Amino acid sequence: MGGDPHMSATVVGLEGTGVPDPYGDQRLLTSAMTNGYEAVPDRERDRLRRYLEAVVAARQAPVHTTVAFNAVYFGYGLGGEGYGGSPLCLDDFPVITFGECAPVLPVGAMVCVATGSDPLFAEIVYREGAHPLVSTLGDVPAWVSGAPAGAEGPGTPASESAPRRRELLVPDLHAFGPALSLSPAQLHRLRTRRRWINEDGHVLVDVCYPSVEAAGRGDLTAYADYLLTTARQQLLSPFVPVSLAALVGGTHDGGLRAGLLGLLDTVRGVLESSATLRTWGHYAMTRDSLADSWRNTGPLGGDDLRSLAAAVEHAATPGRRRYGVIAPVTVFTAVGPRLRGLPGATELLRGVGYAAAVCRANVALADVVQGESDQGLFKNGALVTLDDAFEGGGVWRSHHPGDAEAPGDPLTPAGRGWTSTLSAPPDPEAELEPADTPLTDDASLGTGELLRNDAGEIHWRAPLRLVHLRGGWFPLQPDMARELRRSRGSDSTLTLELEHPGEVLSEREATQDVIAELGVESYRLTGIAWPQDFFPGLLIELRCLRGSTVIHLTTTPLEGRVQIGDRETGHCYDPLVLTREDVPGSHRHGDTAVGLGPRRLVMRTVRRLGLLTLDGHALMDRSALPSAVYGRRPARSQAAALESAVAELLAEHLLEPALGSRDAWGQPHFPAHDGEPTIPLIGYRPALRRVVRPWGSTDPEPGDVGSLAAQLVSGHLRRLRPGCSPSDVQRTAFREYCRSLGKADGWELPPGYTFVTEHMRGR
Repeated sequence: MGGDPHMSATVVGLEGTGVPDPYGDQRLLTSAMTNGYEAVPDRERDRLRRYLEAVVAARQAPVHTTVAFNAVYFGYGLGGEGYGGSPLCLDDFPVITFGECAPVLPVGAMVCVATGSDPLFAEIVYREGAHPLVSTLGDVPAWVSGAPAGAEGPGTPASESAPRRRELLVPDLHAFGPALSLSPAQLHRLRTRRRWINEDGHVLVDVCYPSVEAAGRGDLTAYADYLLTTARQQLLSPFVPVSLAALVGGTHDGGLRAGLLGLLDTVRGVLESSATLRTWGHYAMTRDSLADSWRNTGPLGGDDLRSLAAAVEHAATPGRRRYGVIAPVTVFTAVGPRLRGLPGATELLRGVGYAAAVCRANVALADVVQGESDQGLFKNGALVTLDDAFEGGGVWRSHHPGDAEAPGDPLTPAGRGWTSTLSAPPDPEAELEPADTPLTDDASLGTGELLRNDAGEIHWRAPLRLVHLRGGWFPLQPDMARELRRSRGSDSTLTLELEHPGEVLSEREATQDVIAELGVESYRLTGIAWPQDFFPGLLIELRCLRGSTVIHLTTTPLEGRVQIGDRETGHCYDPLVLTREDVPGSHRHGDTAVGLGPRRLVMRTVRRLGLLTLDGHALMDRSALPSAVYGRRPARSQAAALESAVAELLAEHLLEPALGSRDAWGQPHFPAHDGEPTIPLIGYRPALRRVVRPWGSTDPEPGDVGSLAAQLVSGHLRRLRPGCSPSDVQRTAFREYCRSLGKADGWELPPGYTFVTEHMRGR
């Protein structure tokens, strides 16, 4: 066992109430969670779910996925102290100064707002668009609904590369507990000045995005970018319950990003799977709070919600006419401004109450649409759909007559307001099937090497190729082929003995009868039944004693399991073959790009056809990508889908931008050659990260036996009982842990906590 041998494992916290504590004996975040919700064992999901359900019930605002992540990662206390009861260092918080154009602050950002006097610590818990053309009653011009950031008018997107958008941010000014909250008098003074927050306690800012791509990122990706850049010190603080770096086994950007997105996906899945919670987008609320709002007879209660639903349903319904054809009518209604116009709602919409009211209203509208209409089409002929989930707290589109439009999911934002102002698209072009272009460097990949050739044995090594997996064969080293021809003559039957350290092979796989085909120009072993977890790039060593009919085949274990891109392994591999052949669409049962979506097509093409470096990077001329995918210039819609996929992959850092050059023959080069025009490249870098086994996992390591399998527990902080203190050993261990996170001088343990060192724990 790790940790402090002098201290009891009992902690002060929430364990006695049945609600786990982030700083308790058992960590709430585990390494399995860095791989996403689907990879997490049920027991770990249940523990995290109990805590997050308690967080949602305790907080006044709906809890966004990123805010829920903050709670478990940064240690939100449920006794009224919020984050104020955790040992987080306030100096790590980004200091924000609002000016003419504000930086991007995603939901979840924990910041210190520079007010000129008292610092204002806050957590951004809600965010929406606040376009100036949306009326105070919630009427929205058609082109605004679904418009991209920076759009300048109907059908006119942003003309600048760094678009701006007016946004309303709702900060929770009490998230850090009473000790770090401003007094009522101080808050009143700030609201009256309306310089940093308005009279409702909200922040209205013009946000400047660094690029169009950045403005289009989803909430979770945007927050991951924010934590890995602006709030990196906060993310890698040694005072969090367990550091992301410890969970992924390093501080490399690629591993941190993949692990962080996995944790966010896990939190999202846990919130959505809870029986006691309802979600609107990424915002979670308790079902009890929603029921209470329907029963409430006051402002923003059940009567107002029913009135709002009726108003949206009938917004486009024309009055009775005696003669003539009724022209189609479309009305767009923003929920947030509409709620502000309700009698008696002003005080209830201050602070985080606004976020709660908007989310409850949207859930109410969604329930009415789902329960009283046919895919949004009501009996009065009106079609009601969600058109924009961000602007004005949610823009609902009411159209009459609605039966003339194609049916669809009424709760999926379609942005029809914006698209209705765009020019009619040209006639569709014929779409192409992806091309299965052969590898240009196929012959030079995985040539192998002779390790030993003497009077005793022949020993060689080579990577497994996709064609070997698919065909059940492996090339013989030429010296081995000559030895077999000399001793055995023509084709002969041999015994192949497989060893795969750390894994369990079946009898059929461990010992096989194979054929040695000794042709004039090719020599190979055929009839091999490759184990299921063998993959392209896996390094294989073969040896055979002189005169023997037995060939020994083995893989070489690494010191620990690693993940390279989507591939997890505990054995040595060839990075070049892995990049080229372990790609989407390629497996032992097939090798084709047909049927892949745009993202997978991009990854497959860059990895297979890009310039290949010695460490497995692949770089491709961005402008040449569409033709490389389809063999020739594809339809505009297909090219646009690929470009959109590239933007997403770059935003998620699954691809990286680079600069190269193009020579006179049109060939790209990296690094750029002097005297050649520079060109943008997109690069695949196989992010390597150590795989850490969670001690709570129910999935054993390959080769583990029964319930005695050991699990690795990452180093983490643990809360102590009152009156207890950590030993000198644990203080020293914590300083070393800080240094591993990049804190060169080492930090001291915060009062009331000990450090549990990384250790193995049996189940």
